[in-house]
Amino acid sequence: MDTYQRRQDEPLLLINNVSLTLGDNLVLRDVTARIDNVVRPGMEQGQVVGFLGPSGRGKTQLSRVLAGLQDPTRGEVLINLPKDRSSHGTSGPNGDDFHLVHVHSGLVGFVTQDYRLFEHRTALDNLVVAGCKSGLSRSDSTAKAKDYLQTFELDERASLYPAQLSGGQRQRVAIAQQLMCCPNYLVMDEPVSGLDPLMKQKVCELIIRLSEMNELTTIIVITHDIRAAAKVADTIWLLGQDRDESGRLIPGSYIKKQYDLASMGLCWHEELTRSAQFNDLVTQIDEVDFKGL
Repeated sequence: MDTYQRRQDEPLLLINNVSLTLGDNLVLRDVTARIDNVVRPGMEQGQVVGFLGPSGRGKTQLSRVLAGLQDPTRGEVLINLPKDRSSHGTSGPNGDDFHLVHVHSGLVGFVTQDYRLFEHRTALDNLVVAGCKSGLSRSDSTAKAKDYLQTFELDERASLYPAQLSGGQRQRVAIAQQLMCCPNYLVMDEPVSGLDPLMKQKVCELIIRLSEMNELTTIIVITHDIRAAAKVADTIWLLGQDRDESGRLIPGSYIKKQYDLASMGLCWHEELTRSAQFNDLVTQIDEVDFKGL
């Protein structure tokens, strides 16, 4: 098993008793969870949470709360940010350079399924605009944008418009666009939905690469694909509802079960998906746990 440590004194994201009511509908009920800093000696290792649950249980609403796009009715979401947001920080997240803040729009990147981009701007300009909006000078934004394009193997596509890019290239530009504004936190909504097996593999590889860019990178992957979630994540959250004595759903979803894949030895291995333990986990979640959600 890999040597690693979950530093519980260094929370990167805290969800404290979050509830959400829309109209007369209680969507979320006392959702509580946390993401701690994962440290692997000699490695730049970020955090990836696979966020699973049946349709209609409130995954989209909770993801919007986590991204600061929807205020909860009750409770709070806190994230750890550098006090100087122009710096990525060099000390641990609970050092003098970091502090917990209430999440709000603009602090967490949110990548939707349709990869929203400015269609009238080139790939490079899409990133530069995002960087300038976050407070960077145009020259600094351009330099940072070019670095991301090179990292995501898009430097030869910098002058192309979104309509000229493939679906996979658009997705990478959309991710880079969000990272220009929010380098440490990213929520990805159904990133593998509707993709063929080869493209799904490429997206999983991209998420893993993103997680290795910075120790404080924190990615929440919302998906219906249990296997893909288990492949990229070090933690899995299962969102569901309770049922009453007659089997009817009780209003209000919460995180009913969590898997610490790191402690199970089920992450950070190239041959992970070929192991019997990995496939047993996927079967357990698919055929047993989902029935209780």
